[in-house]
Amino acid sequence: MSYAKTPCLAIVVLLALSSSLLAMPGERSYVSGNYFLNLDGVKCGFVKAIGGGAITAEVINEPAGPNYFVKKHIGQPKYEDYTLQVGFSMSDAIYEWIRQSWNMNYQRKDGSIVALDYTLTPKSQREFKQALITETTIPACDGASKEPAYMTIRFSPEVIRDVAPSGTKADYGEYGKNEQKVWLPSSFKLEIAGLDCSKIAKIDSFTVKQTAVTDDIGDARDHQKEPGKLEFPNLKITLAEASAQSWMDWHKSFVIEGNNDEAQEKRGTLTLLSPNGQKPLAVIKFYNMGIFSIQPDKAEANADQVKRVVVELYVERMEFLGGKAVEAAGTSAPATTPPATPRNVRRG
Repeated sequence: MSYAKTPCLAIVVLLALSSSLLAMPGERSYVSGNYFLNLDGVKCGFVKAIGGGAITAEVINEPAGPNYFVKKHIGQPKYEDYTLQVGFSMSDAIYEWIRQSWNMNYQRKDGSIVALDYTLTPKSQREFKQALITETTIPACDGASKEPAYMTIRFSPEVIRDVAPSGTKADYGEYGKNEQKVWLPSSFKLEIAGLDCSKIAKIDSFTVKQTAVTDDIGDARDHQKEPGKLEFPNLKITLAEASAQSWMDWHKSFVIEGNNDEAQEKRGTLTLLSPNGQKPLAVIKFYNMGIFSIQPDKAEANADQVKRVVVELYVERMEFLGGKAVEAAGTSAPATTPPATPRNVRRG
């Protein structure tokens, strides 16, 4: 009886071992959510969100020929722009990249995006080469908002490649211990020379755009990109009507009476502050601002709300300061130094 049980027991154990080996995957999945940015060998920090970076190719159809089906092949590779959301705890390298881009001192950057699991162990890495910033979006400043907000940066690389992840868990863990600077949209200060900015309720989000033009060369597989036109957006500001008299006076003189030469344009400063309102996190300087619209904000009858007006301004030039550059420049309001880039002379 015991001799009959022994082979049966051995078979059961063997089957159990084989099933466990078959069930064991070679590589486990991991939960994403931690992405780290490197620029020119400098560790810039964790990003809030990331998108883009795909490598694609256009499908080319060849309908002509003896075949009864359409023959297909692909063209040259195309590299999608990256879109990142970043806060104010990054390395100075990224803020300096933005500043130089706005100053038309275009800088191409090499870097990488590292994906890490929940233990901050690097799992994958994608490198990019010769990238140019194409868009920088400043989030809306809103006195009623209580949720943190982040800048959005879009950049266009010439080449993207997947590489083996670099660094160790300890490398990224140490960086995570750095002070995290959160910006709330309600923590801001706008200053424009000669205007009452004490009751600003909201400044709409705005985007500085820089085109990247592809230099198509016939025998090149990866094409170079050159910077094109730089465009600074208009500003849309909502403020209490009780403090809008100086704005109305400027609108009357500038728009209605036609006193709108360069001498009547203004300069200003938008300061993004820490939640306690004591420390500047970023400063945006505005040059050659002109008013072109002022109108009452949308209101409803019998609604308990402050009466507001909406003002729209054009801005010819902007300057961005972040990181250590903010501390070096101080918090002085409207800039007195004109931009280094010469302006075109108006005619007519």
